[in-house]
Amino acid sequence: MEYWPIGMAVVMGLLLCGVPIAFALAGVGVVGVASIIGWTPALSLMGSAFFDNGRDYSLSVLPLFLMMGNFVVQSGIATELYNAAYAWLRHRKGGLATATVVACGAFSSVCGSSMATAATMTRIALPSMRRFGYPDQLSTASIAAGGTLGILIPPSVILVFYGIMTQQDIGRLFLAGLIPGILGIIGYAIAVRITIALKGIDLPVEEKLPLGERIRALKGTAGALVLFVFVMGGIYLGVFTPTESAGMGAAGALLLVVLSGRFTWAGLVNVFYDTMKTTAMMFFILFGALTFTNYVNMSGMTTDIQSFLGLFGTTPIVTILVILCIYLVLGCVLESLSMIMLTVPVFYPIVAAQGIDLIWFGIFVVMVTEISYITPPVGMNAFVLRSVVPDVRLGTIFRGLGPFVAMDVVRVAILTIFPTLVLILT
Repeated sequence: MEYWPIGMAVVMGLLLCGVPIAFALAGVGVVGVASIIGWTPALSLMGSAFFDNGRDYSLSVLPLFLMMGNFVVQSGIATELYNAAYAWLRHRKGGLATATVVACGAFSSVCGSSMATAATMTRIALPSMRRFGYPDQLSTASIAAGGTLGILIPPSVILVFYGIMTQQDIGRLFLAGLIPGILGIIGYAIAVRITIALKGIDLPVEEKLPLGERIRALKGTAGALVLFVFVMGGIYLGVFTPTESAGMGAAGALLLVVLSGRFTWAGLVNVFYDTMKTTAMMFFILFGALTFTNYVNMSGMTTDIQSFLGLFGTTPIVTILVILCIYLVLGCVLESLSMIMLTVPVFYPIVAAQGIDLIWFGIFVVMVTEISYITPPVGMNAFVLRSVVPDVRLGTIFRGLGPFVAMDVVRVAILTIFPTLVLILT
C-alpha cells in the first residue's frame, strides 16, 4: 500500500496550521522514511542531511548573497534608481508607476529578495505617486508586482535553493534569469498602461527633461550597475565561481555603503545580525527539504505522479501544462518558498526523465511561483505593502493586480513556447 498521499496531506495540513515549513518537511520526511526502512537509518539520513550539507562549501553562497542584499538596502541606492527611472519616464502617461516597475527590476538585480524590494520601494515610490494623484490601486499594484522580480533577476536566493536541491549550476541559473526578468519589467510596464486605459485614469504628465539632465540622473545608479556587472560578468566570463562572486558582491555592496556616507558600526552589526538570522532560517528550510526528498525518493511518489501525468499524455508540453495548473492551485494556499520546497523534489526527476532542461525548468518554477506573491489569499507582497502602509486595504491592492497577473501568464506562455529565450545566455 502506498502511504505517500498521507505524508503529502500531513505536510499540507501542517503548513496550513502555521507550522514552520522546515519542521513540517523534516518531521514528515523522517517519519515517512522510518515507516519504510526503520527509525535508526531514518535518523541517520536526517543527521546526514543536516550535518553533511551544513559543511558544504557551496552553501556559503547563500549567506553571502543575503549579506550583499542587506548592504544594498542600507546604501540607499533604491532612491537613486527610482529617481533615475522617473527622470527618463516622467513625460509619459503613468510615468511614475512605470518608473517604479523599472526601479524594482533594477533594485532586484542587486538585492535578491522580493519582499525586501517591495518594502523598500513602497517607502520610496508610494508617497510620490500619491502626491501626483495616482490611485492607490494602481500605485500599490505596480510596487507589489515589480517586487516579485526579486526572486528571478539574479542574484536570487530562490534560484540558489533550486540549484542546490537539483544539483544545477547556480551561475547558469543566474544567467538564465536575465532575459525573463527583463521581459517581466516590460510586461509590467504594459500592465500599467492597460490599467490606465481600462479604468480611464487621468494622470498628470510632466515636461520631458533635456537629455543632459536625464543622463546626469543616471549618475547615482552607477554603483548598482558596476556591482551587477562585476558579479554577473565575473560569473559569465569564468573569472570566479558563484560562491566567490557572492563574496565579492558582499564586499562591493559594503563599499557602496561606505561611499554613500551611510556606514555606521550599528548598521554593520544590524546587517550581520539580519544575515545570520535569515541564513539560519534558510538553512533549516533547505535541510528540511532535503530530508523530505529522501522520503520522496523512497516512497515511490515520483513514479506514481509520473504515471498520473501520463494519463494526460506523455509529451513534455503536456507535463509542463499539468505542473503549471498544480502550481496555480497551490499558489492559492501556499507562499512561494513553501511551494518550491514541497514540489521541486517531486517534479524535477519527472521533467528530467522527459528531457526537459532543468535550468529552463528552474526559471519556469520561479516565474510561476512569482504569481503567488501577488494573488490572494496569501500574496506575500500585498501583505508587505499592507504592513508598510496600513491605511491601504488588502482588497485595494489585490484588485489592482489583475493586469499584472495577466502579463505574468503571458510571459510564462512565451518562455514555454520559446525556451531558447531562457537558455541563450547559458
